[in-house]
Amino acid sequence: MDPLIDRDAADIAARASRELDALVAVSSPSGDVPGAEEAVAVCAALLPSEASCERVPCSTPGSAPDLIAAIRGRGAGRVLLLGHLDTVIAHRSHAPLRRDGNRLYGPGAVDMKGGVVLALGVARALAERPERFAEVAVLLVTDEEWRTEPFAHVERFTGYDACLCFEGGQLAGAGEEGVVVRRKAAGTLRVRATGRAAHSGSAPDQGRNALIGLARAAIAVAGKHDPHGPERLSVVPTIIRSGEAFNVVPPSGELVFDMRASSVDAFEAVLAGVPAELDEVRLRRGWSASGREWTRLPRPRRCSSGPAPGSAGRSSGCPVAAPATRATSRQPSR
Repeated sequence: MDPLIDRDAADIAARASRELDALVAVSSPSGDVPGAEEAVAVCAALLPSEASCERVPCSTPGSAPDLIAAIRGRGAGRVLLLGHLDTVIAHRSHAPLRRDGNRLYGPGAVDMKGGVVLALGVARALAERPERFAEVAVLLVTDEEWRTEPFAHVERFTGYDACLCFEGGQLAGAGEEGVVVRRKAAGTLRVRATGRAAHSGSAPDQGRNALIGLARAAIAVAGKHDPHGPERLSVVPTIIRSGEAFNVVPPSGELVFDMRASSVDAFEAVLAGVPAELDEVRLRRGWSASGREWTRLPRPRRCSSGPAPGSAGRSSGCPVAAPATRATSRQPSR
């Protein structure tokens, strides 16, 4: 191994635990602007002094702006170091980083604040050797977990020589470490049902039960699940919402699927499997996947936040907003 790489790796590792502790201490579930701003402030403080910071609009409207930090060099080649600061952990489930032997555990530690810490360490190491590159850019987004909009930064970084994403990957078959060079396509399928309300006690058969329609649709569409097939297709119902009162036949509702496959084209068979109607309940689908058009889907509601951004962003020269109000919403507690 190049002695410089060996030395830099040791330096990054020596700081990683403390830096991860600081970043995990910030609760930043998707959709929470104050939490995202605090996480951006921590990262800005860990960037090399040579980096120039810029806050740019996030792909998801209403989310905290993303962070781009650029380091100019005197050599050749441009590389993008990519990461995200949001997690799927709700504020109520947040906990500080803890150590168990040689392992660290905490909300978002792997997905992907640990990777962000490594990316920032790489940026600092490269900043000491400007003759080795023309530009190093760090892009940290705030909406990766729940994004339903097209990725806003593709054009900005078109033409770069390499993009390295520091999100943790699985070990190879024999347990070796490696570099992931391809990811499965991901998609979100939403099925909306329209039925007819009726009193569930006095006139249940006059209604058209959207909840039952969605339940049947969930079973039918999940039948496309084929994780061991040629496309490694997974189709998993994850959310169902329906019903307005305990004594009313549900007139509407929504069903959500998480889809993964080797290629986006594999989702076509899943979409074709959504029936247009079941028991006189009309079903309408909307879906999103990278590189494809979709029916526009509603974005997540806001959730409550932790502390307001501190002084780290101000001292680093990276602008950090401090919204005056906060709202609440339920978040997944995985």
